[in-house]
Amino acid sequence: MGQNAAARGWRQMNHQQETREMTGNKIRRIDDLAATLATLRAEGRRVVHCHGVFDLLHIGHIKHLEAARKHGDVLVVTLTPDRFVNKGPHRPAFPERLRAEALASLACVDFVAINEWPTAVETIERLRPNCYVKGLVRESGKRDHTDAIDREAEAVKACGGELVLTDEETFSASTLINRFIDVFTPETKAFLEQFRARHTPEEIVGHLQAIRKLKVLIIGESIIDEYQFCSVMGKSGKEPVLVALHNRTEQYIGGALAIANHVANFCDHVCLVSALGTVDTFEEFIAAKLHRNIAPHFIRLPGAPTILKRRFLEEYQAVKLFEVYVMRNDAALAEKEAEFCRELESRLSQYDVVIVADYGHGLMGDRAVRLVCENARFLAVNTQTNAGNRGLNTISKYPRADYVSIGEPEVRLDTRRAVGDIRDLAKGLAEKIATRNFVVTRGSAGCVVHDRQAGLFHVPAFAIRVVDRVGAGDAVLGLTAPCVASGVSPEVLGFIANVVGAEACTIMGHRSFIEPASLFRHITSLMK
Repeated sequence: MGQNAAARGWRQMNHQQETREMTGNKIRRIDDLAATLATLRAEGRRVVHCHGVFDLLHIGHIKHLEAARKHGDVLVVTLTPDRFVNKGPHRPAFPERLRAEALASLACVDFVAINEWPTAVETIERLRPNCYVKGLVRESGKRDHTDAIDREAEAVKACGGELVLTDEETFSASTLINRFIDVFTPETKAFLEQFRARHTPEEIVGHLQAIRKLKVLIIGESIIDEYQFCSVMGKSGKEPVLVALHNRTEQYIGGALAIANHVANFCDHVCLVSALGTVDTFEEFIAAKLHRNIAPHFIRLPGAPTILKRRFLEEYQAVKLFEVYVMRNDAALAEKEAEFCRELESRLSQYDVVIVADYGHGLMGDRAVRLVCENARFLAVNTQTNAGNRGLNTISKYPRADYVSIGEPEVRLDTRRAVGDIRDLAKGLAEKIATRNFVVTRGSAGCVVHDRQAGLFHVPAFAIRVVDRVGAGDAVLGLTAPCVASGVSPEVLGFIANVVGAEACTIMGHRSFIEPASLFRHITSLMK
């Protein structure tokens, strides 16, 4: 009996080893696979190519791949690598290597490769399939909010192949992941279930597409965010000082510049009024980084540098060690107040939406505040508390705003309440400054939305992967303000705010900005 059990164990181990080897032999690099397929085509084999994310392989995928296999002799499947899966920070649920192994285990699949590019265009050009197969999309609207499928179809045609659409029964990996995998907290899952029952992805995406024609004016300080990436070496031998080895430096445009770039990806007409220094201006760097849709107007502050915030980070975990501000909070701004206010007076009435990003470094003085409050058609404001303004920059300095988006620390500072229900504090502060719409961003606790007519709403956070929180509030302000101006409901406002915040938290500094295609796919993924 013992010998029989041992024999069965050895047979099982050998079978598992053979299966792993067979599966592993199917997984190739793109260039190696291209050479293999060239040989097979020369032998008269017809090559079929499928491409996708294949996150949580399910029966719909299997039916699609089996249908594709019938169109040729060799079925090749390429999958989107983790870094290009833009369905939100919670995706992919499974890393690329596991997704590749799952596909390679299918009998109908001959070869698998992890793609090296965001779309399959470059891969098609290398693999040169006779047939490129995609699943038929029954829903109305764009497949993925990009023109990727059109460019892939052109690439297949250019190499002598054809595009084929399968019409198999479909299932949604996003739906299965959202329902049955613990990506989100129970609170977030419950909210999404209820939200899906009241709204559709097309509705939410439609709100963001509707702001395209709005004319937006952005006012606020220009900031250069500098990240010094280091490796901590230890304590100095003679003094109680932390010593780090400098690895590299990255610089990004921040402050009102970053908000303008976020908005310009969604709105065609964006104007920026801000200030630069006359020392270390970064003017060419800023010009190169600003979106082409933005019309910038800068006043120059004599003898002052353009504001720079230098952050030192331990690179391995991206942990910030300390910051250095390079700026002047003095008479340089007072000297230019009249010029700045003339710029505002000449432009405020021309724009549908005015967004004020007040970082408390002196640009928004009493006269400028009065001008925007009296003359903006729709005024959205964010005030920030930071080390540079020592808590002296609060939202209550604005006597009027149509929309306010600020962080919980700023609410507690303005209300002088370190403890207490944030919903009560938000309601009281919103009534104090007579704003119609008020959003309090709370990081991992989501956000609170107060609407003058509809009351209070709480929306839990959607962020799963946090790379850097710097600039998340700016992104939320920039993209929700035009939505509020166009009339979104409070619940939808909170949903959009948290999706934007989750996207922004995956970006280090301001290396990149929120893109419509990525945001729309994220929304669609959450809504399935």
